[in-house]
Amino acid sequence: MTSKALVLPGGSYRRHAPHEAEPVASWLRSLGIDADILRYPVGMPHPAAHDAIGARIAQLRAAGADRVLLVGFSAGGHAAGLAALRPAGSIGRVDGLVLGYPVVSLEKHSHQGSSEVLLGDADTAERRIALSLESLVTADAPPSFLFHSFDDEKVPVEHSLLLSSALHRARIPHELHLYPLGGHGCGLGGDLVPWTHACAAWLAREGWLPDASPPA
Repeated sequence: MTSKALVLPGGSYRRHAPHEAEPVASWLRSLGIDADILRYPVGMPHPAAHDAIGARIAQLRAAGADRVLLVGFSAGGHAAGLAALRPAGSIGRVDGLVLGYPVVSLEKHSHQGSSEVLLGDADTAERRIALSLESLVTADAPPSFLFHSFDDEKVPVEHSLLLSSALHRARIPHELHLYPLGGHGCGLGGDLVPWTHACAAWLAREGWLPDASPPA
């Protein structure tokens, strides 16, 4: 079985944060996961990023990828979640989702920077709901791993709590890891946010690691 991971860095849909790109892809490769960085379009309203992500997933499927894992941070977490939770159509199913301090809702606790870019001149209540991940969760959502810090002042922890609650209601297997300190944009985390160890164990249980076991 051929698996592929795509890393989507954050940056408020205005840029791509370097520390959430290659360092994360390198960490995934150290676990034995084939990982690339997906630098989706920025500075453009929806659906520019969504269409680009869908096209990349379709390319991976056409090249023989049996399973696709999306790993996204902040706004990149929103982009990854949108690709995984909206109807798959021709791009096929996303098989796993790892989201770090993701932007989830454009309706509640909205992240202004991401909302301004995504909505552009078409800021309506209906569009905000349609682009809020918690409103898109169905029984087809993929197994997911989420982490967030309580002291995140840019994207409040409520975003991950909203998504976790929606996944729970839909009976989607997932983990939510919350840390007291870490702020926003911690990337690989370090001592304050040791999410990589927990995520490696989750990836092993979900069958993403070649030997199906996390590193020591």
